[in-house]
Amino acid sequence: MDSNQMLEEIREINLGYMLLAQQLIREDKVAAMYRLGINQEVADILERLSSSQLIRMSASNMLLCRLRFDDASIAEMLSNHSRDQAVSQSHAAILMAGQPNEVVM
Repeated sequence: MDSNQMLEEIREINLGYMLLAQQLIREDKVAAMYRLGINQEVADILERLSSSQLIRMSASNMLLCRLRFDDASIAEMLSNHSRDQAVSQSHAAILMAGQPNEVVM
């Protein structure tokens, strides 16, 4: 994959993420904040973005979303294909919910 194609893929991911985030926030802000791992201030900003602002922000060459886990045990739980997948996913969700929200400045 060449760098232009990679940048285009990043922009597409950003746009999809931003559209989904804004939709989730408008439907249920508290649940969206939990699912996205964002705080009230970031949720308010995303909720107020116009379409043109959202597209402009999505055009960044950096991913605007990030994986919410940096712990191998959480990654293992989420990728586990055992019979107790629901329990593993619930446990991973509980662990991630206990982590502080990221604030990017």
